[in-house]
Amino acid sequence: MAGQNVGYLRVSSLLQNTARQLDGVTLDRVFEDKQSGKDAERPQLKACLTHLREGDTLHVHSMDRLARNLDDMRRIVRELTERGVIVRFHKEGLTFAGDNSPMNTLLLSMLGAVAEFERSLILERQREGIAIAKQAGKYQGRKPKLSDEQAQALRARVATGIPKAAVAREFGVSRETLYQYLAC
Repeated sequence: MAGQNVGYLRVSSLLQNTARQLDGVTLDRVFEDKQSGKDAERPQLKACLTHLREGDTLHVHSMDRLARNLDDMRRIVRELTERGVIVRFHKEGLTFAGDNSPMNTLLLSMLGAVAEFERSLILERQREGIAIAKQAGKYQGRKPKLSDEQAQALRARVATGIPKAAVAREFGVSRETLYQYLAC
């Protein structure tokens, strides 16, 4: 019995779309995440890895879509191929089938390291841009979650003895955010 062709798509933010990834590839099932590839803690990646069975082929547009961390990349590919899953990266034209060829191991390590390096450069440029914007007075950070009136109401609700978790839910904020407003 032939296995399934499973696709994994990832973009880093909700504003981006995955339309160009695996365009034209016939897939039986697709898993899609819209979050950073900094680590493997992504809900649809976990669901995809759980779904894959021996004989299946995992199709990924490019290596940096699967992971931007070399350790995660190597671990995921190794674990999948040990389970009899074929991993195919279309952009790089690489297929890993568990044969442990020295060339495949080298290419996986080199290209995975490049993906990790790219992520480091992105973060460095982001930090530099924020520092320049702060110096120019153009960076104020994230807008407050609650208006001044809502923050006063939040404090009043907590002062009356209502559990903080309930107040946080009522105002649609995390408990951490609630504590930040209480500290002001």
